[in-house]
This record gives sequence, C-alpha cells and structure tokens, in this order.
Amino acid sequence: MADGSGIEWTEATWNPVTGCDKVSPGCAHCYAETFAERWRGIPGHPYEQGFALKLWPDRLQQPLRWRRPRLIFVNSMSDLFHERIPDTYIRAIFDVMGGAPQHTFQILTKRHKRLAELAPRLTWHENVWMGVSIENRRFVHRADYLREVDAAVRFISAEPLLGPLEGLCLSGIDWLIAGGESGHRHRRCDPAWVRDLRDRCEVENVAFFFKQWGGRTSKAGGRLLDGRTYDEWPAVPKRTRPLVLA
Repeated sequence: MADGSGIEWTEATWNPVTGCDKVSPGCAHCYAETFAERWRGIPGHPYEQGFALKLWPDRLQQPLRWRRPRLIFVNSMSDLFHERIPDTYIRAIFDVMGGAPQHTFQILTKRHKRLAELAPRLTWHENVWMGVSIENRRFVHRADYLREVDAAVRFISAEPLLGPLEGLCLSGIDWLIAGGESGHRHRRCDPAWVRDLRDRCEVENVAFFFKQWGGRTSKAGGRLLDGRTYDEWPAVPKRTRPLVLA
C-alpha cells in the first residue's frame, strides 16, 4: 500500500493483487507492466515474478490500519476482475472496504463482463466507486455493463484516450476522467476527442476530470485544456467526498 500517489485523481494505492494480462489496445503500453518487469528475477523483490498475476493475502488488512480518510485506488497494478482472481478473494476485498468506511475506494476494470457477472453477488458499500476503462469507440459498450452496477459512484476512465468515443452513453455515469498516454511509445491524443467529452459531460451533468495530455512522461504535456484545468469530482455524500488534493 502506498500512501501518496502521482495519479491526480487519487491519494493512495492498495494492491492486494499484482500482475495482469492485456485485453484491449489501451493495455499495449501498460505503465504497471513496464514497472513490474524491471524487477523480474530479482530474489525477494515484490515483483520478482514480474507482471505475472499474484495474490497478496497479507495485504488485505492494510486499509484498516489507516485512520485518516483517504481516496484509495484499488489494484493500481492489476485488475480486480481478472478472470484468475477467485470470487472468494474478490469478496474478501469488498469485505475489507466495507470495514473501512473512513476511506473511499476507487476500482477500475477493463473486464466488464466479469464485473457484470459478479456485481449482483457483491456488497456495494457506499464508499466504493466503480469504473471502467474506455479507450476508443470499440469499447464504449463497457459503460452499458457499468450502468447495471449498484455502486455509489460510477465512473469512466478514458485514458489512454486513443480515439473519439462516438456512441458513448453517459446516462447513469457520475464522473469521467480523460487523459493521454505517457511513455516513450505514447500515442497521440487529439484535443478534439477531449473537447468532445468535456462538452458532453457538461450537457449531461457529469463531472469531468482532465488528467493529462501525456508524452514521454505523464507531466510532459501538462493538464491545461483550452487554457484551464478541469478537476471536477462526482457529487457524493459528505462522508465519502474526496479530500482536496494538493
């Protein structure tokens, strides 16, 4: 668990699972894989196994030891709905989140079908936000699956944004995060794609957060869109409202 994060829309990360497998174009230059594979084969390192999937039961209780409320990104180094994570382990993670009401937990997945399959059998505590990643028009249907989830906040991460999201329906969506890709092989993010999402969020009363333009580093292109930053947050009950990030 990392107290502090370079991700603009969260404050801390919690990884009871690490490692993943690619499922769509947004995974091509995965930052988590790049980081993890640097340590493959180093005995005793947390990423000795590289980016191969690994459960960490000894990390399950970590959020319970933090008293100060935090926004916590769950599995920043994996996908909670990966097909090889047992149902019982996912339920255990949800139990921990329910037992730490002082925190707000943010979950993000590209595995929309498994999310939809398991969602009715999970307890959706008020401090759990659920999101799906949508990188281009081929995957706008992930939002349809998300709409069926009984989460306090439903959000979309359009990052890395690789094309216009034509056909995306924002009904039932509370928050949209957009951003370009970073890294030495980053793919260009067209400002027109971002403006379209911003304008549609305004019309649909969806909170809009623009994270970055991307580039060789995450900070290279800055965060300004038409001369200003967009740091909107979803409307949620006061006790789960995100802290103001510095």
